[in-house]
Amino acid sequence: MAVTLSDIKGDVGSIAGHVKPHINQIKAAERVLKGATEKKVIHDFFVSRVGDDIHMVMLHENGEDAKEVHETAWNALKAATEEAQSLGLYAAGQDLLKDAFSGNVKGMGPGVAEMEFEPRKAEPIVLFMADKTSPSAFNIPLSKIYADPFTTSGLVIDPRLHDGFMIQVLDQKMGDVLEFSLPEELHDYLAIIGDLVRFSIKKVFSKDKKLGIAASVSTEKLSKIAGKYVGKDDPVAMARAQSGFPAVGELLQPFMTPYLVPGWMRGSHVGPLYPCSVDEANPTYFDGPPRIVALGFMIKGNRLVGEESDPQPGSHKPVDYFRGEEFGYARNIAMNIATYMRQHGPFMFERLPEEEMEYTALNEVLKRIFEKRNIKNKNR
Repeated sequence: MAVTLSDIKGDVGSIAGHVKPHINQIKAAERVLKGATEKKVIHDFFVSRVGDDIHMVMLHENGEDAKEVHETAWNALKAATEEAQSLGLYAAGQDLLKDAFSGNVKGMGPGVAEMEFEPRKAEPIVLFMADKTSPSAFNIPLSKIYADPFTTSGLVIDPRLHDGFMIQVLDQKMGDVLEFSLPEELHDYLAIIGDLVRFSIKKVFSKDKKLGIAASVSTEKLSKIAGKYVGKDDPVAMARAQSGFPAVGELLQPFMTPYLVPGWMRGSHVGPLYPCSVDEANPTYFDGPPRIVALGFMIKGNRLVGEESDPQPGSHKPVDYFRGEEFGYARNIAMNIATYMRQHGPFMFERLPEEEMEYTALNEVLKRIFEKRNIKNKNR
C-alpha cells in the first residue's frame, strides 16, 4: 500500500518580530488537522515549527498534490493567521499570497515537500526544517549525502547504495527540471549545483526501482510567486533512511559543518546554517543565523511513530536530532562564522548581490542614486 508524506509549511505570524509563532497558532493548526483525520482525509499528523514557520506533517493515501490534503493545510494556516491577527502578531498571514484556495497550495505561498512510496518493514524518516534561508540551502548537504562517499560510506561499501542516485534539480530561472545520474554525471551536476541562486535540488531517487524516492525538497520561492519579496522561503526537506538509503548518521553528518547559505536578515545576507533543537530554533542574532532542525520518526502502516506516541493522531514527539551536545560543536563554529561575517556590514560577500536582495528593494535606492546624478541605466 503506497502512502504519501506531506510537509506543508508557512509563516503566518510571529511574536515580537520573525522569531516564533504563538502557541495558540500551533493549537489552531492542530485542531484543523485533527478534524481532517476524523473525516479520513489524512491518517495521522504532527505540527512543529522552526523559527516563525509552522510545519504540518501529514500521512495519507491521496498522493502528491492532493486537493483535499492541500486544502486542509491551507485552512490550518488560515486558522493560525486568524489567531495571529487576534493577538496583533507581526506579519500575520505573510505567506498566504492568495485570498482563496484553488487546487493546491503550490503558487499560493506555503512551502511543500511531498513523497509517495511503498513503506518498507521498517521505515525511518528524517525531516529537515530550515528558517531564514532559501531552497538552495540544501544543495551542499544533500550533495554530500547522495554523491560524496567521504560522507556516505555506504556509497562504497553497501551494495544497495553502490550504484548511486538520480537527482532532480530545478532551474529557478527557467523553470526546467534537470535530472542527473550519479556518480556517472557528477561533474556535470557539480557544474550547476554550486549556483545557490539559480539551482535547487528538488527530489532524489534510488536507482533501485523497488525503493523509489529517497528525498524531497520544497523549492517554492515566494518572490517569484508574489513578484516582490514578502518573506524568505524557509525550505523543508524529507529523507528516507537505512536499508537501501543513507543511514541516519550519514544524513546528519553534513550539518556538522555550518555551510554558508543565502538569507538571514531581510533575506539579503549570507550566513552559516545553525543546527539546533526545536526549542532553540529562535533566530535572535541579526534575525539568525539561519536555523536548521532535524526530526526523526517511523512510519508504520498509516501511523507516525515517534519517541512518544499514543493511539490518538497528532500525539507524537519525534526524535530531535540536533538537540544533543555533539552538535554544540557545530553551533559554536556557526556563531564564530556569523560574528565574522557580520563584520563586513553592508559589503559583499556578507551582503547578497543586488538582484538577490529581494526584501530591501535596494534597486529603488540605486535608481534614486543614479537619477540624482542624471545617469541612465537600462538594467535598472
